[in-house]
Amino acid sequence: MNLNKVILIGRLTRDPEIRSLPSGQPICSFGLATNRVFVDKSGQKQEQTEFHNIVLFGKLAEIASQYLKRGSLAMIEGRIRTRNWQDQSGNQRSRTEIVAERMQLGPRAAGRVVPLAEPEEQIPSQEEIPIIEENEDEIDVKNIPF
Repeated sequence: MNLNKVILIGRLTRDPEIRSLPSGQPICSFGLATNRVFVDKSGQKQEQTEFHNIVLFGKLAEIASQYLKRGSLAMIEGRIRTRNWQDQSGNQRSRTEIVAERMQLGPRAAGRVVPLAEPEEQIPSQEEIPIIEENEDEIDVKNIPF
């Protein structure tokens, strides 16, 4: 059995960039930073940041470009993909990306970005945060077999 699944919660490092493929399908990309806090062997608290390249297609791309901006908190669920190509100089290049299949937007902070607190200090939001899926289709009651 094989599984390629990634779930990330972090903040955007740059504003989403939207463009269209030759087929007309929207594609959006941005950077996402995730932090890991741990205690090293000497007992010192350390923080490590990872940077991820995120790619979204279709409706997800449109929603991300409309509602997200640099510093926004978002949860991305998707799969890892590594692309290889040859640049104009003839050099082999590669890029590892997360292709998003689901996205959940973080809480709005009245037009400003609020720093993320330690997990034990976070207060749950009273506002319901919508989950947006890539292939969200209307369910017709007539098509349910029972």
